[in-house]
Amino acid sequence: MNEKRETVVSAPLTRRQRQILDYLGDFIGRRGYAPSIEEIGRRFGLSSPATVHRHLVNLERKGAISRLWNRSRSIELVPPGAIGAAAVELPLLGRIAAGRPIEALPSAETMAVPAEFAGSGNTYVLRVKGDSMIDEQIRDGDYVVVERRSTAEDGETVVALLRGEEVTLKKFRRRAGKVALVPANPAVPAIAVHPRDLVIQGVVVAVLRKYR
Repeated sequence: MNEKRETVVSAPLTRRQRQILDYLGDFIGRRGYAPSIEEIGRRFGLSSPATVHRHLVNLERKGAISRLWNRSRSIELVPPGAIGAAAVELPLLGRIAAGRPIEALPSAETMAVPAEFAGSGNTYVLRVKGDSMIDEQIRDGDYVVVERRSTAEDGETVVALLRGEEVTLKKFRRRAGKVALVPANPAVPAIAVHPRDLVIQGVVVAVLRKYR
């Protein structure tokens, strides 16, 4: 059985954020100072300074860089290891409900996560919407790392496709020939379903949370 792990992180980075961070590190390493907003924009084909600024704000909020607001070229990288240097990119496949079932939406985004959470590599990330798993410390806005599997052990937290239409995040329980998808919130009812109407798409192996 996989053991679900939780890590408190301030910086799950998207692929573009990781690319910009790598560019900043390379630029600063070669020249000894940070690139300008315009230089960053040219490098990534971003014509709007506001778009570049937004990426930098997000990187700062996630703890990847620091800046002085009253100085140009004042971007500094956080020390190596402070945001988890040993990281791998996993597909970010959208959001999943920990509450009322909603569709998990595919996307082209990726997210950097600690390498130890990637397992064999057959894993992906979903962002949680809702609070039905709150007592399992899976909160609205968290990210879950999911191992692709078609079966689950009793008590594991699963990504479940219901009746071929909706996807939800719940605990998997077997009950007298049926299956119950059980929330970790007493205010939310369990979902009883016949096994033929349920497809297990994966099992949660880690939870990522940001506080900023």
